[in-house]
Amino acid sequence: QVQLVESGGGLVQAGGSLRLSCATSGSIFNISTMGWYRQAPGKQRELVASITTAIRTIYTYVDSVKGRFTISRDNAKNTVYLQMDYLKPEDTAVYYCRVTTLVPAIYWGQGTQVTVSS
Repeated sequence: QVQLVESGGGLVQAGGSLRLSCATSGSIFNISTMGWYRQAPGKQRELVASITTAIRTIYTYVDSVKGRFTISRDNAKNTVYLQMDYLKPEDTAVYYCRVTTLVPAIYWGQGTQVTVSS
């Protein structure tokens, strides 16, 4: 059974940093895309950042986090990270990890709360 385990969320002041991690467990093969989504209260879940490894590596960021967030991936550990710097109150949300394989299959983590105080 595949599981995604997120960690690293918490409470931080505006301008601070957090690093989220998402580790996979179980039999998961041929991962194509690993990404982070977020959902704030009363809003739809949105893509924050993703990384797709195929012939070349493709990075995608939502405009609001460009220059502040960095996604990275450890293929050997099937783990994805999200380094979040210069956090703003509007970054407050539950952050979810998502993994897509070539099968295709989609897996979601349970979510981790990020709260940025002003």
